[in-house]
Order: sequence, then structure tokens, then C-alpha cells
Amino acid sequence: MLTHEPVELYKLLKFEGMVASGGEAKSVIAAGRVQVNGVIEIRKRKKIVAGDTVRFGDENIRVSLT
Repeated sequence: MLTHEPVELYKLLKFEGMVASGGEAKSVIAAGRVQVNGVIEIRKRKKIVAGDTVRFGDENIRVSLT
């Protein structure tokens, strides 16, 4: 869950524990392994807002604002 929006995609992957580091997040995004709202996303700094769905590997999260 976010406390503010927007948040950059690579930071979201790191904060949610989907990857171990920001560097790993940037690498998997660049490799086309992350989807945002069902579409492959290769922009590391893509702005993610509440309501977006992010998928990486077997994990799928729907972003919400707290």
C-alpha cells in the first residue's frame, strides 16, 4: 500500500519486497518481466498510482493508497 502517489515502478517493486534491491528492480523491468495493468512495462520510472495492478513472476499486486 502506498502512503503517497505517484511512485516509480522500480521503487514499488523494491518496497513491496518483490525484488531484493533497486538495481534488481531496474534489471527485471528492462528485461520486460514486469507488467502494469496487463501490459509489459520497460520504463523504470513509470508512475504507479492507486488502482494500478503490477505483476512480476508469480506475484500480482493491486496498488492502493492508505
